[in-house]
Amino acid sequence: TATAAVLDPEAEHSTDIIPVGSSEQSSPPSPRLRRDLIVYEVKVNQRDIEDMCICCGSFRVHTRHPLFEGGMCTPCKDKFLECLFLYDEDGYLSYCSICCAGETLLICENPDCTRCYCFECIDSLVGPGTSGKVQAMSNWVCFLCLPFPRSGLLQRRKKWRGWLKAFCDREAESPLEMYKTVPMWKREPIRVLSLFGDIKKELMSLGFLEHGSEPGKLKHLDDVTNVVRRDVEVWVPFDLAYGSTPLLGHACSQPPAWYLFQFHRILRYARPRPGSPQPFFWMFVDNLVLTQDDRVVATRFLETDPVTIQDVHGSTIRNAVHVWSNIPAVKSSRHSALDPQEELSLLAQDRQRAKPPTQGPAMLVKNCFLPLREYFKYFSTELTSSL
Repeated sequence: TATAAVLDPEAEHSTDIIPVGSSEQSSPPSPRLRRDLIVYEVKVNQRDIEDMCICCGSFRVHTRHPLFEGGMCTPCKDKFLECLFLYDEDGYLSYCSICCAGETLLICENPDCTRCYCFECIDSLVGPGTSGKVQAMSNWVCFLCLPFPRSGLLQRRKKWRGWLKAFCDREAESPLEMYKTVPMWKREPIRVLSLFGDIKKELMSLGFLEHGSEPGKLKHLDDVTNVVRRDVEVWVPFDLAYGSTPLLGHACSQPPAWYLFQFHRILRYARPRPGSPQPFFWMFVDNLVLTQDDRVVATRFLETDPVTIQDVHGSTIRNAVHVWSNIPAVKSSRHSALDPQEELSLLAQDRQRAKPPTQGPAMLVKNCFLPLREYFKYFSTELTSSL
């Protein structure tokens, strides 16, 4: 029987509903984690769960877990920050929402939730055998969505979205502030400004834009030479600003750095006013046409370092882009930098001889937009792969 979502804005419950998507058998607990000791320490030795890392059982607590009552050691904190907003191709989070690990995950089947939980966390914190019981259910509501806050030792924090923002702002080594995630019932359709490169197809395939959606959900401009602040003030508000350089090898009427400077100029006009709580995200993509000096300037202007996203087939790198963005998880180690030799090889490559065709830049960064599901409404629950 499907479980109805509970809408309680005052309690700020997430209304994401979670059934089971994994049919694999539970693997035995990892001996290095020793989370079986958590129950013993809390129930027998009366240890405060805030003094233990609920991710691994360590007593060397560095901070508090942002989503559930309990501590977190430094290695688990680092892993949590690295993996929290990473998504797989199926549109679900890649790792457990408690420990950001786990090989076998129970996933949410509510179209508005993407969270997953590993067998070991569920069995050690909720109760032995719980993962098997959850597997047998046709519809399961996750621990951040249940109308009651406690399941065994797992206690959801009050106003956990605020806890998560404070945790990321405090612990992440980033000059960019994180926006508080938005409850499902408050999420609105995303409003996009797309400069130079058009990302409409990619956002439609992710469910953020509907087929035939009315004008205004996405505004695409190829040339912004004559665009002034007054024009942008008429078009705003926007939730996402995207820009890119021309494709490598394509003729363009402007030098590559022009696209960076114009994107930065329009971005300043499109941002919400300082102090606004409105989530606002941006991304600039360089198709390997900016010089090293240009990239240094981009980092200074955009106030964050770039990452390199690659199109890899086997041992061959067939395409790559440099990306600057404030979207969560873009700066993950999943995206590694090219060494100089690899970049020279790509720059010298005859793209017309590549078979099958290399992915375009928008396709390369497509999955980087998936964390925006925590902030904006999306209309499709099944990701399409037709692009």
